[in-house]
Amino acid sequence: MDKKEQLTRQVKTVINILEKEYSNEIKKDIFQLIYKRYKNALEIIENNKDLNTINIIGGVRAYMDSYNDYENPLLKELHKAENLLKELL
Repeated sequence: MDKKEQLTRQVKTVINILEKEYSNEIKKDIFQLIYKRYKNALEIIENNKDLNTINIIGGVRAYMDSYNDYENPLLKELHKAENLLKELL
């Protein structure tokens, strides 16, 4: 599996976690911002647009600035996605 496919799967993983575990929160605050950015990233990838326009880097920091919850498993998934994108760029 190439890096782009890995990124696609990771972005979908984050979106699924947000939709299932944070369905009420994705309509407000930092969760809404992260959710919108990941949905936009998926659209960019699936439509073969320029990956440089993906804006997910910084989601981990934004979450931490808002919630300061180091143990949240979502952070691990956000971190994986950000690293995959950095490798592709």
